[in-house]
Formats: sequence, C-alpha cells, structure tokens
Amino acid sequence: MRPNVITEAGISTRLNQWWGSIPFITSGVILICGAIYLVCLLTGYDSFAEICFLPSVVASRFQVYRFYTSVVFHGSLLHVLFNMLALVPLGTELERIMGSVRLLFLMFLLATTNAIFHLIIAFLAAYNPLYPLHFLVDECSIGFSGVIFSMIVIETSLSGVQTRSVFGLFNVPANWYAWILLVLFQFLASNVSLLGHLCGILSGFAYTYGLFNYLLPGPSFYSSIEGLSVLSVCVRRPGFILCTGGTTYGQLPTFSNTSTAPSALINANFLRNISSWIPSRQTTTTQGNTQEQDPRFPGRARTLSSAGTEPTAREASANLHASLLDSTTPSDPLTSSQHPAANTVRADATVAADQVDTFDEELKKLVGMGFEKTQAEVALAAADGDPNVAIEILMSQQG
Repeated sequence: MRPNVITEAGISTRLNQWWGSIPFITSGVILICGAIYLVCLLTGYDSFAEICFLPSVVASRFQVYRFYTSVVFHGSLLHVLFNMLALVPLGTELERIMGSVRLLFLMFLLATTNAIFHLIIAFLAAYNPLYPLHFLVDECSIGFSGVIFSMIVIETSLSGVQTRSVFGLFNVPANWYAWILLVLFQFLASNVSLLGHLCGILSGFAYTYGLFNYLLPGPSFYSSIEGLSVLSVCVRRPGFILCTGGTTYGQLPTFSNTSTAPSALINANFLRNISSWIPSRQTTTTQGNTQEQDPRFPGRARTLSSAGTEPTAREASANLHASLLDSTTPSDPLTSSQHPAANTVRADATVAADQVDTFDEELKKLVGMGFEKTQAEVALAAADGDPNVAIEILMSQQG
C-alpha cells in the first residue's frame, strides 16, 4: 500500500477540491468579478468613468448605482486576482457562520455604508476651510477591496485572536491589523484608494460595535428568502448554506457541535494561507437561549440536505482513504459522512471514555495517512471527530 495516497493527487484534482470547498455566495462573487474583468479586457473597456465611484458625480447627479457597480469592476489582472484570493478565506469563514443569504445581505450593506462614508469624508475634506483637498471628490474608485477591508475587521473580531501575521513576516496586535494593512498597501502599491480602504475599515468597526443593528433584518426575513420557489435551484446547490439550520449536504463542513471546544485559527495570515482556515468562534448557544443571539454574529449556519443523497466524488474518495487504513471494519459511505450534532450533554463516564478512544483511533488513521500529528489533531477537533471532514480540511491546507 502506498504511504500517502492524498499527496499524489494532481493539480487539477486539488484545484477542483479547493474550488468545491468554497461556499455559494463567495464563489458567486468571484465568478461575477472575474467574468466582468474578462469582458472588459476583451472589449477594451478601461475608462470606468461611467461605473466607478466618483463622489462629485454621485452627489450632483444622484447616481446611486455607482455604490455597487464600482465594487465589482477591477482595473487590472493583479487587482482582481489579489482581491478574489483575499476574499476566499474571509468569505468562506463568514458564510459558514452567517449563512449564504445573510452574507449576501452583509456585502450589500457594507458596499452601501462604505460608499456613504466615502461620500461624507470626501466632501468634508474637500471643503474644509483649513486645508481643502478637492481632488478627493474627483477620485474615481473601483474594486472589491473596500468590502474586503470591512470583512477583515469583522472576521478579526469574530475569531478572537490576539495577533495577526502580516505577509508572514511579523505579527501585530489583531486590533491594529487592518490599519497596518491600510498603511502598507498605500506605500507598497500604486493607484490605491486610501479613502476607499479607510471607509471599509470604518464600516467594519461600525458593524462589529453594533451601530448597524437597526439595519439588520430578523431570522424570518432570511427564512422567507430561502423559501422562495424561484431560488430553490440555488438553495439546493451543494455550497449553499442555510441561515436557519438544516443538515449537511455535499462536502461543506459546518463545525456545529456544541459539546466540544472550538479550535483557534491555524494561521491568521489570510494572504499566505489563502485556503487554510479552521473556524474559532465558540458556539455554545442552546435551544433555551437561541433568541438571544447577537444579530451581528449569528450561530453557525448549516447546509441543506437531501435525504438519501448519494455521496459525491470527493466524499467517496475520502471514505476510500479511510477504508484503506481499516480493512477489518467496512465503511458505509452513506452513514460515515453524516455526523449528527450533539443535542444533549453526555454525563456518563463510560460514553465519554469511548468518545476519547474513537478520537484517538481516528487520529492514528490520519497520522498513518501521512499527515502531521498536530495538524491532524486540530483538524479532527474542528471537524467534531468526523474523519472525512478532517481529511478535507487537511487536503485544503496542502492544496
């Protein structure tokens, strides 16, 4: 038997696995921004005067549509590539926590508030009596980076980490992470909108401090959106994550176990480990206090399930790896991939001991497959003991 089956997978297989692990809305934004850039490239459109965020035109002609068109257009290949790679870990983490519809609403909210802050600050700076900066109202801004800066602030507050790594070079306090990125990008890159990024940071802090709570709809709003018949095709997509609960469908782990302590983020550098993430937000809410959840940071979302669904190629592959290491106990692909959430606290010592033995057994299997013991232990804990989900996490890190 080969010592490590996983590492022999080809590049195309790894890319397919990486792309398949990205939830619905996050992957949709990537596709839309990429397609728009490709169309602009093929048609030779590079002026962006009609779609960029231009404070003077927005105020004089009330062209509010620029709030949103400026977000999805990018000026260069490096621009769109960098923004979308930064969006992958941030959007994936937030979408798993909030759900797909709630994340889409959050993106629209952040795009709107970023533009409003941008408009206000630009005119205040342009017409202040001490040192007027008139060029700010005539600055044409495009790109998704303003929303990404907001998501950085929200995800940093959500993760609870104390430090963050900047490009893998040095660590900084988590509270200063977004501000340091703002300064570095301003000095290291050209044609960077300082005001656009600054407004993104301000919107992120406003959201985390609850200043937008009155703008956030209740759970019934998201339930009604998910229940629309016209969206049934989208809702049943493997990467779509419900805001209102459900069971897993496809291959997206939900990490919704309430009986185990969550693990911390493996690496805080979202630029260096673009596809490596393990959620770190504690989910100890029970049925008795579900109504008391913070509307900014709701509990873990779930993906929709279809009863009797056959396992996909990735699931069958993960089960195959596990069965190769355990020839005495056949694995049922229909049951081994479904890990039921713990609904009651087990007080019996015998049951607890059995759970520990099972965890150690699965950990030994992962180590036997060639994974490092520490990473395998963290991944298995984040997967609530499900070896298939743990394999997916470890494979995404290696990809």
